[in-house]
Amino acid sequence: MSRIGKLPIKIPANVEVSYNEAAIIVKGQFGTLEKTIPNIIQIEQNANDLTVKLKNQTRSNRALHGLYRTLINNMVIGVSEQFKVTLNLRGVGYRAVVQGSSLVLSLGYSHPVTMDIPNDISVEVVQNTTVNLKGCNKENLGLFASNVRSWRPPEPYKGKGIIYEGEIVTRKAGKSGKK
Repeated sequence: MSRIGKLPIKIPANVEVSYNEAAIIVKGQFGTLEKTIPNIIQIEQNANDLTVKLKNQTRSNRALHGLYRTLINNMVIGVSEQFKVTLNLRGVGYRAVVQGSSLVLSLGYSHPVTMDIPNDISVEVVQNTTVNLKGCNKENLGLFASNVRSWRPPEPYKGKGIIYEGEIVTRKAGKSGKK
């Protein structure tokens, strides 16, 4: 058995979980998430926790055990608390603005970069250079954050670019010159 897969998933009081053979639906105060599950996974619900179990033990099934337990746990956390990603813009003239349902980034190009914000993600800009992204679906949130970051990934010489909060950019020494 998977060490992660056999851990129970705690369900908060404000979260509803319903499931059948093909899918699991998790409802909470921040939204509703649905995930299809393979038929080798079975879910047991007790008073206030879920347990993910396997119908048969094969190598490939055991690999899915921990994965689906983590995916379901992320769904429960997302609808009850939401996930948050903070991006910092480092560079002269780098700034961000939310205009309607799009994020407009000034990143040193000759034109501003406009990105449409997905419906399930909320964007807040703090001090022009800090962008807070919130959402209940961890996968979509990480994908949108990486798409924003792909416009200016951090570079190692000056440390400029779009950087996740807490990320450490390893700096390199520049040219040493003639001797």
